[in-house]
Amino acid sequence: MREESMAEDNSITVEEVRSAQESLKNGITLHEKKSFKESIEEFKKAAMTHPFDSKHVEELGTKLKSGSYKLQQESIAYMGCAAVHLNKLIQGLEDSQRQEVPVDESLMSAFKEWQ
Repeated sequence: MREESMAEDNSITVEEVRSAQESLKNGITLHEKKSFKESIEEFKKAAMTHPFDSKHVEELGTKLKSGSYKLQQESIAYMGCAAVHLNKLIQGLEDSQRQEVPVDESLMSAFKEWQ
């Protein structure tokens, strides 16, 4: 319930969705180039755009650090976090606002599979 009331008080903007999408796409590109530290930073940036829970990314980082994960695995975890977050941002837009955000087709097809 907390997320719903927060969304009403602080509406998601088209600019925030565009920013999060751009960071996610940049992160994926960096991940594919095996620049994992840089990709993690982009994924964190995407996930912290209009955060629903400001401590979530920090908590994920703590969990990852407590395990013995490779940097590539950490990047994948943050990628998933950023992708789920972007999907929630898109769902939080009004229908008219969604028309203003050209969401990447490959991302949209992935999101449709989640619903």
